[in-house]
Amino acid sequence: MRKTDFTLCLIADTEAAKGRNILSIIEDAVDAGVTLVQLRAKNLETRDFLALAVEIAKVLEAKKTALIINDRVDIAQACGASGVHLGQKDLPLPFARKIMRKKKRIGISVNTVKEAVEAEAEGADYLGVGPIFSTLTKKELRPLLGLAGLKAIRKKVRIPILAIGGINAANARRVMDCGAEGIAVVSAIMGAKDIRRATKELIEAMGRYKQ
Repeated sequence: MRKTDFTLCLIADTEAAKGRNILSIIEDAVDAGVTLVQLRAKNLETRDFLALAVEIAKVLEAKKTALIINDRVDIAQACGASGVHLGQKDLPLPFARKIMRKKKRIGISVNTVKEAVEAEAEGADYLGVGPIFSTLTKKELRPLLGLAGLKAIRKKVRIPILAIGGINAANARRVMDCGAEGIAVVSAIMGAKDIRRATKELIEAMGRYKQ
């Protein structure tokens, strides 16, 4: 399994793109320092989702940046993505692992210590932990964890953690100081007028920017 850099994950949400070219957004963000891309396309039909995923996968392969597909194991397999990210209501991890090859990563969204421990025990490769802070990008928002909740989960699991939910340049460093391997953002990059600048500001705020 190729090592994944979890430092800064862009959740490339097709709805959050608001009509802009999502491929261009992804390219600008990766060129500026995004280390991982998760494609989320809840508003697309399967064939359209697949076509977009295939196009993005080709671009990211050339840039040596991993692509994770949100929710859809079938799309992840078909487009040759590095893995899939699953929520608590998606295909259970053991069944997803039967479909995905061992070299593919499976991430699980968790909101409690119990969920985190169970996901690790079942073989999750990493966790999406959140929401840390309030966010408007999720319609069904689970209880806010805050930094204390993130720390509690960090103490109980050894696998990488991607913190998510309301993270921006103003609070990113505090999140990293809680032991997360990286942060995952939607609006902090997707909602920015200058994608490259917003990406660099996030990495600088995390204390990991390299010119």
